[in-house]
Amino acid sequence: MSNVLFDSPGPRAISRNRLIGAISIVVVVGAVGYVLLRFYQTGQFDASKWEWLLYEQVQVELLRALGNTVGAFATGAVLALAFGAVFALGRLSDHAWLRVPCTGIVEFFRAIPLVILIFFLYYAAPGLGVNFGQYWSVVLGLTLYNGSVLAEVFRAGVHALPKGQTEAAYSIGMRKNQVMRFVVLPQSVRMMLPAIISQLVVLLKDSALGFLITYQELLYYARYLGGVPTLDRPIIPVSMVVAALYISMCLLLTWFANFLDRRNRRGKKTRVIAAPAEDRLAATGGAPTGE
Repeated sequence: MSNVLFDSPGPRAISRNRLIGAISIVVVVGAVGYVLLRFYQTGQFDASKWEWLLYEQVQVELLRALGNTVGAFATGAVLALAFGAVFALGRLSDHAWLRVPCTGIVEFFRAIPLVILIFFLYYAAPGLGVNFGQYWSVVLGLTLYNGSVLAEVFRAGVHALPKGQTEAAYSIGMRKNQVMRFVVLPQSVRMMLPAIISQLVVLLKDSALGFLITYQELLYYARYLGGVPTLDRPIIPVSMVVAALYISMCLLLTWFANFLDRRNRRGKKTRVIAAPAEDRLAATGGAPTGE
């Protein structure tokens, strides 16, 4: 069966694809096996390297570092979404006095590396009489950079909606804010959801840059714990645990996004199915149809 974008592969292409897939699996399994073998040969799986996990103080401090990471991510994500929504609407404005400054601000913060933003907020801002501290330097850096990226995502999502949708809404007398609230945004958000979640995952991983200004999040604590001589400097086991925590949080975020998407799709199908039933009852004057 042919697709609009490509032709279905023939027997030779299928055999070639299967061969490439098998080779890829062998290469990946071989690379992972080699890494695990090197870990084993260098004693990274020895019990002495993992004893640090048994100490209550380490567990408490690890949870505290995890809480600092989640706190910076949660606050930064909420503020970045708000920043992105506000400046996306500004960029979509018909008024140049509002659209041009919003465009300049978004492009400015999108172009500056996040590390420089965090360094400026923590080291340079006190020289201007403003002291944000470690937490807010990380959060504001995440907000300004990721919020400007999200603003572009929102703007692109609105432009991706077919113009017929807005034209139909205007034709029945809706104002622009009504068109945005009831027609454009409900459909655009659904299309933008994968890109929004991807950027939030990036924001979560970017929170690790806080260790550069000694913000005590997961990476900062992992670096400290991996250098403790009395624990035999378990830098690789600690890195494996911290990596597992980051991967778990990213998977949880992805699952939540998929949950929202499935719920949104189910709600839409329910509304679509209910409408014809009401129409049939109205057409028969409320009498049963015998179905």
